Amino acid sequence: MAKNIAILGSTGSIGVQALDVAKNLGIKVSGLSANSNIELLEKQAREFNPRIISTGTRELADKLNEKLDGLGIEILFGIDGMKKVAAVPETDSVVTSVVGIAGLIPTLEAIRNHKNIALANKETLVTAGSIVIEEAKRNNAAIFPVDSEHSAIYQCLNGNRHQDVKQLILTASGGPFRGRRRESLENVKAADALKHPNWKMGNKITIDSATLMNKGLEVIEAKWLFNMEPDKIKVVIHPQSIIHSMVEYIDGSVMAQLGSPDMKIPIQLALTFPERAGNDFSRLDLLKCGALTFEVPDMEAFPCLGLAFEALKEGGSMPAAMNAANEAAVGLFLKDGIRFTDIPRIIEKIMQKHSVNTKPGLDDIIETDRWARNTVGGLV
Repeated sequence: MAKNIAILGSTGSIGVQALDVAKNLGIKVSGLSANSNIELLEKQAREFNPRIISTGTRELADKLNEKLDGLGIEILFGIDGMKKVAAVPETDSVVTSVVGIAGLIPTLEAIRNHKNIALANKETLVTAGSIVIEEAKRNNAAIFPVDSEHSAIYQCLNGNRHQDVKQLILTASGGPFRGRRRESLENVKAADALKHPNWKMGNKITIDSATLMNKGLEVIEAKWLFNMEPDKIKVVIHPQSIIHSMVEYIDGSVMAQLGSPDMKIPIQLALTFPERAGNDFSRLDLLKCGALTFEVPDMEAFPCLGLAFEALKEGGSMPAAMNAANEAAVGLFLKDGIRFTDIPRIIEKIMQKHSVNTKPGLDDIIETDRWARNTVGGLV
C-alpha cells in the first residue's frame, strides 16, 4: 500500500476524491498541484501540509504564497512546478488526474523518479503510450489504472494468463444523448451535454462521454495498459454503469467487476493493490439495481468512437493528433464556438490532414499536439 503520495490535479473531481481516500487510509500527502483553483488548493494545503504545491501561473503562486506564509510549503508554478511535485523524494505513488495532455510530462517525470502511478489521465497513454510504457519498464514503476473501466479489467485479468484472453469488453453508459439520432444532436447545448446520467465528472470528460470519445480514449489506453491489440477490445453500451467492464476468455468464461458508480473505489485500489482496505463508500445492492442491459454503440450518431479506433490502428503520432483535435474542439464547444456535431467533423479533418510519424519521440508528440491545435484554430 502507498504510504506517501502526490496528486497532480488535486482540485478536480478525481483529485478531491483521492484526498478523501488518502485521509481514510492514513496516507501522507507530500505534493499537490492545481491549475487555477487556488482557493481550494489553499484549503487542501492547510489540511494535508504537503512539502510542495504548484499552480498554473506565477501570479497565482505569488497569491498563494501570501495566503500560506509561515507554513513552510514550497510554492511553485507551471510545468516545472508540476514536475517537482511529481518527483518529491519521499513519495512512492503519484496520482495523475490532470486533464488532457498536460499530464504527460509530469507523469513521465514521476516515472523517471521511480514512482508508481495511479493513472486517471487518459491522454498520457493515448498520446505517448509506447514511450510511457517503456519508461515504466525501464524505471521499474508500476502503473495502476484509476478509470473505473480499466480498474475493472485490471481486476478481471489478475491471476489469469494473458494468452487466454479472447477480448476486453469496455462498458459505456452512453451519456446523456443515448438513443438519439445524429441529426437531432446538431443544436444541443453544452449545458445539455454536461448532464451525465450516472457520474459526476469535470466538464471536458463529461463532454467526451457525451460524444463517446471518452470511450475511444479508453480503448487506446487499454491497448497500452494491457498489451492488447485493437481487434481484441470491444465497447458495449451499459446504461446502468453497474458492470464497469469485463474480460472474455478463450474458454467462454466472462469475468466482470461490479460496483456502485463511485470513483473512490478504483482510486483506493490503485493506492492499496494488492491489498484491499475497508471503507464507508457506497455499496452495491443487487436487489435494488434493477435489470442490467447492453446495447451496441451507435457509431453513426457518435462517430468519435470510430475515429478513436481508426487512430489506434493507424498508430504512431495519429492518436496524439486526434487527441489534440478533440481537446481543442471540446474547448470551443464549451464556449459555444462550434456545434456538438462539429466535434467529430473537426477531429476527422485533422486526422485526414495529419502526416503520421510511425515512431515518434516525445518532442514529436508535443509538436503533433501543437500542430493539431493550431490547425483546428485555422479550420474554425
